[in-house]
Amino acid sequence: MAGGGAVKPEPHRPGSFKQPNKQHKSGRHRTKGSLERDSRGRVSVKTIGKKMRKDLKKHDRRHKANQIRQQKREAVLTEKRLLGSKEGPPHLVGVIVLHSGTSAQDSLRLIQSSEIASVYKHDDSGERFGLVCPRFKQRFYFTRVNAGDIHAVLDLAKVADTLMFVLDPHEGWDSYGDFCLSCLFAQGLPSHVFVVQGINDLPIKKRVDTKKNLSKMLEKRFLDAKLFHLDTEQEAVLLIRHIATQKQRHIAFRDRRSYLLAEQVAFEAGDEGGLVGTLKVSGYVRGHGLNVNRLVHIVGHGDFQMCQIDGPPDPMPLHPKAPKRREDSEMRDPCTEMEEDLKVLMKADSRKQELLELEVVPDPMEGEQTWPTDEELREAEDALKESKKIVRKVPKGTSDYQAAWILDDEEVDEEEGSDEDMEGDELMGETVSQASDESGDEEEIGEECETLTVPESIRDDHYDEKVDEEEERVMLEKYKQERMDEMFPDEVDTPKDVAARVRFQKYRGLKSFRTSPWDPKENLPRDYARIFQFQNFTRTKKRIFNQIEEEEEGAMPGWYVTVHICNVPISVMESVKAEVPLVLFTLLPHEQKMSVLHFLLRRHPSNAEPIRSKEEMVFHCGCRRFRAPPLYSQHTAANKFKCERFVRSNTTVVGSVYGPITFPPASVLMFKQRMNGMHDLIATGSVLKADPDRVAVKRITLSGHPFKIMTKTSVVRYMFFNREDVLWFKPVELRTKWGRRGHIKEPLGTHGHMKCLFDGQLKSQDTVLMHLYKRVFPKWAYDPHVPNPVAWEKSESNVNVQEIEMD
Repeated sequence: MAGGGAVKPEPHRPGSFKQPNKQHKSGRHRTKGSLERDSRGRVSVKTIGKKMRKDLKKHDRRHKANQIRQQKREAVLTEKRLLGSKEGPPHLVGVIVLHSGTSAQDSLRLIQSSEIASVYKHDDSGERFGLVCPRFKQRFYFTRVNAGDIHAVLDLAKVADTLMFVLDPHEGWDSYGDFCLSCLFAQGLPSHVFVVQGINDLPIKKRVDTKKNLSKMLEKRFLDAKLFHLDTEQEAVLLIRHIATQKQRHIAFRDRRSYLLAEQVAFEAGDEGGLVGTLKVSGYVRGHGLNVNRLVHIVGHGDFQMCQIDGPPDPMPLHPKAPKRREDSEMRDPCTEMEEDLKVLMKADSRKQELLELEVVPDPMEGEQTWPTDEELREAEDALKESKKIVRKVPKGTSDYQAAWILDDEEVDEEEGSDEDMEGDELMGETVSQASDESGDEEEIGEECETLTVPESIRDDHYDEKVDEEEERVMLEKYKQERMDEMFPDEVDTPKDVAARVRFQKYRGLKSFRTSPWDPKENLPRDYARIFQFQNFTRTKKRIFNQIEEEEEGAMPGWYVTVHICNVPISVMESVKAEVPLVLFTLLPHEQKMSVLHFLLRRHPSNAEPIRSKEEMVFHCGCRRFRAPPLYSQHTAANKFKCERFVRSNTTVVGSVYGPITFPPASVLMFKQRMNGMHDLIATGSVLKADPDRVAVKRITLSGHPFKIMTKTSVVRYMFFNREDVLWFKPVELRTKWGRRGHIKEPLGTHGHMKCLFDGQLKSQDTVLMHLYKRVFPKWAYDPHVPNPVAWEKSESNVNVQEIEMD
């Protein structure tokens, strides 16, 4: 090598297997700061009209959240300040006694004797009065109802701002008081306060234990309850202050409606007979504004129209005006003073007033067809020639000529049966005669025993007089049916005297209950021609709620008004009593129309009696009270819902009735009326929706016994009793209780034996089942007129128990 210099090494050259790294794409990943510097505050045209929720900075989002929080806080404070003030309605306090041995008269008398307030009495009994406290700048209206009338208690709780519960110093509340609390919890409990009277009359050593026992009783149901003693006027002032300043609880179904508690009621006959007329109801408007063009619902009596709203002077002003001088009153005309005091606020507009359109009047000639004319026949022939070709699925390579001869599958319509098969599908066991009662012998043995006292034997002697034998027999039959339905669900016996294809002609088989289609518009009953249906119930509800929030027309909340209600029967006026409140609610649009209403119900723990489908029940649905027989079905996520014959405990079911449309959220209470007139709480829940297309399917199960068992083939008997029935039900799939599936292969003989093929060998203990389905509908028995139940009174047995304890 010349020169003797160093040789430079060659650089490394990567091969073909080198891993190429991802190149950095500069200019695409830009920070928010760089974007703001480049834009210099300019905003593109596309983002001007949109909500810039995501484009706000961190401090702007925090500032916006603080503004929303402050607005909600101010709205709550404004609502709290308006209630009972000069511009708002008086604070409505409902007084409810929770113990039969306690009276509220002493408590109300002590509240009225307070020196810080002036009393405005509305009746002679002293149970309804107004209270104006200039010191607190608050107005109150106290009203009491009979605790034995559960409907009156619930009606008062629908409109009351605060409920004042009067407790017994020894026991707190009794069994019926516990029943009232359960109903109020299910409907929606407003703000409440607990009052006890008579603690100071007890011995000093027992006062502390009595207070502890009452506090423990309250803590079981009310976590934040505070017990107030009401023995002196100072304690009455503290109670009034607490009622005025406590937090108000909202009830869902009355937040978007206007409601009113009647304080003065008058009836003006509209015809010669005096059976129908105009009802004039005076009271304070609460909730939303009262629009005269809306419909009004009188709880327990039905829906009516309003024709006029007057504005009489406030009967209990917070700052009463000074009386006019005598000279001025003599100079003025008394008629002019009347006109100034009574102002007509609104009159109904016939163009805007909602109609009392409860049902759709069906046209009997709507489905009829007259004989076509010659011109119509020619047009039909021309249209038939120009009609499009029928699209059919044919084998590959089939010509048009061959495809014309391929027929479609035809469905054979089932013959219509009688409507009475609904009641015949239930399992009807034989009537078991009631065994002779041996309680008489036991009572004789008990009387000879020296350890028993005379009062207990007297109670046992009178016990049989109160037992209704007919009611006991009916209840025993229901218990038997519920037990049989629980042990053998949906199983029915195939009749021997009637062919099965005739008896079960309305039923069909389904390949899969979950996925098989079922058209909700087929074979509808005639009652469906009388109801209304929404195209989209959720969208309509949202639109109506938005309209209500924007509406500002009508009498504002807090005004004292007189509502003129048209075409009211005189029975409404006759039912007005001091201890039964008359409550008015305005209805939202479409809420007077009939549809299929669905309730989400759960059985109340206190009820243990069997609840059978289509038994007549009394419902408290939001602001309504009506009577209807519900149809129960399962609550699942599917397009078909299995019908339930009985309501099981610890399960949620859907009750369907024909009733007026009610927009959720709204609470639902279901009562059952006893033979003696009292009502028992059966189930509680809420309104689900109004949907006539909800398919409730009833399932029956025909059972058979495997007679001869081969590898996969078995001979089954006792499912049918003639050959024609086997051929009729041959397409329906068979199942067994142990999970086998199969189908009928062929009939054997003439006595209903059939050869069946299964997917495995049967066991001798297995039972072959055939499931049949039919859509069912509720009964049209809606009754809006529900009389008040028999008031609960203290029974003789309770009197004897108390006398024994006192002795």
